Amino acid sequence: MASFSRISYVFGVLLFLVLACEARVLSNVGFVTTRDSHFVLNGSPFLFNGFNAYWMMHVSADRGERYKVSEVFREASAAGLTVCRTWAFSDGGDRALQISPGTYDETVFQGLDFVISEARKYGIRLILSFVNNYNDFGGRQQYAQWARNAGVQIRSEDDFYTNQVLKGYYKNHIKRVVTRFNTITKIAYKDDPTIMAWELMNEPRCQADYSGKTVNGWVQEMATFVKFLDNRHLLEIGMEGFYGDTMPERKQVNPGYQVGTDFISNNLIREIDFATIHAYPDIW
Repeated sequence: MASFSRISYVFGVLLFLVLACEARVLSNVGFVTTRDSHFVLNGSPFLFNGFNAYWMMHVSADRGERYKVSEVFREASAAGLTVCRTWAFSDGGDRALQISPGTYDETVFQGLDFVISEARKYGIRLILSFVNNYNDFGGRQQYAQWARNAGVQIRSEDDFYTNQVLKGYYKNHIKRVVTRFNTITKIAYKDDPTIMAWELMNEPRCQADYSGKTVNGWVQEMATFVKFLDNRHLLEIGMEGFYGDTMPERKQVNPGYQVGTDFISNNLIREIDFATIHAYPDIW
């Protein structure tokens, strides 16, 4: 299971490959879309280099630390980086965005407002993730604990994918983020082209069902929900890239353990616009 430090190495997203592409200067006018196997912006191919900085909202919740975000975007822009992946969640714990189900800290939300406004200022588009598979910044286990505290029978954090209460908590969070009105830009998140894409989860896994079918059903339900709220932004899952039952002959190239996802079938869901892999060459 990935550690807090390992998450910082996650390097973004590209259609069935990797995030790194040739950089191109872009304008924040228009939404990034897809056409066949390409990203498109205003009718032209959208090629980019990008980076991962999960901590931006956490830091920006403290106005005295916001300069750190500005400096990163300034340096990234100067280096030709035009896409950044970051968290749109912090569930329980220090500087929590979601203190408890449906209860949010406005100061932290304004920190995310700042991240988006600064990205817009420097011509950088964002991929925003809704929740973590791991315990860092809350994750699935925090949702499970909230449900237990409310008297709901929870067997394990894998119930996140099937339990109606947990799914309701998660859908509420999606809605709060997607429909958020930015206090700085005065633009609702769902209407802001600075956001390139939404991500359902950082590295979803399910030990309760190695076939990938449980995760597949969850992705279908949540992807449909996101697109109901916002059909202009791209949507991706946040997967690592493990093969599943769709291509059993390829399972042998997975690491020596199972994670309960199926890269092929999960990404063939109609509402998913592009696929991702998470590569960690530093630990290979």
